[in-house]
Amino acid sequence: MFIGVCRVEIFLPESDSLKAKRFVLSSVKAKIQNKFNVSIAEVEQNDLWQRSTLGLALVTNERKFVDQAFTKILQFLEEDGRLEVLDHRLEIY
Repeated sequence: MFIGVCRVEIFLPESDSLKAKRFVLSSVKAKIQNKFNVSIAEVEQNDLWQRSTLGLALVTNERKFVDQAFTKILQFLEEDGRLEVLDHRLEIY
C-alpha cells in the first residue's frame, strides 16, 4: 500500500475577498475530487484573500499511480487561469 500526500501553495491574483477565494477554491477542489478521486482540503492560510495551501491525499497499491496522479493534478492546477502554483511538496509513504 502506498500513500501519497501533496501540499500545494497557490496564489489567486484576482481574488479581492474571502468570498471570491472560496468560490474559486470550491470549484477547483470539486473538479480535482471528481476527476482524480483524491481527498483535498484547504489546510492553511484560510483567512488570506489571495493565498491558500491545499492538502491532497491518495491511497493506492502502486507507487507509479501516485506519481502519475499528482503529476496530472499539478498540471491541471497550473493550467487553471484563476490561480498560480507557487510551490508543492509530494511525500509518498
